[in-house]
Amino acid sequence: MKKSIKIVILVGLLSFFGCKKTDEAAPTGTTETTETKAAGQEGVVDDASARNIVQTAIGSKDHSTLVAAVKAADLVTALSNAGPFTVFAPTNAAFDKLPKGTVDELLLPENKEKLTNILGYHTYVGTLKIEYMQDGQEFDMVFGGKVKITKKGDKTFVNGSEILASIPTSNGIIHVIGTVLLPK
Repeated sequence: MKKSIKIVILVGLLSFFGCKKTDEAAPTGTTETTETKAAGQEGVVDDASARNIVQTAIGSKDHSTLVAAVKAADLVTALSNAGPFTVFAPTNAAFDKLPKGTVDELLLPENKEKLTNILGYHTYVGTLKIEYMQDGQEFDMVFGGKVKITKKGDKTFVNGSEILASIPTSNGIIHVIGTVLLPK
């Protein structure tokens, strides 16, 4: 019995001192910051890997309004995760076609839910490659309804908006479109 108690005490002491937290500095060569530690997948910095949907959009001068909307809706982490996702990404010019003041109003904190629904209507869980889309196909989007694909010659449209470019990313694909899709 005494031997069992000694073993329990010894294991406890070893655990205590072995797992003791220290305030030592990070090893040399580590560049992790407090901000990176708190971030999710979007905080991963890797120069060797392909960029994800959010990183690709941030790097596009034509999608700054979309990036601002994704940030305002707190969707950066979700769209940075493994996916795969298909995002129909309206250009800044597409947002400019909306009635004056619409974008500013949507970016307000009190309209976060509405903004999230609109952005979800641009997002599909899975990878929809343009070469596999068929005329008349419909796809259920993350939030709020279906989008319809139409083909006219060698052009492909989603809800009547032409897909101007397709950009593969590490977690899916971005289809650049010239119109903001609004849920019905």
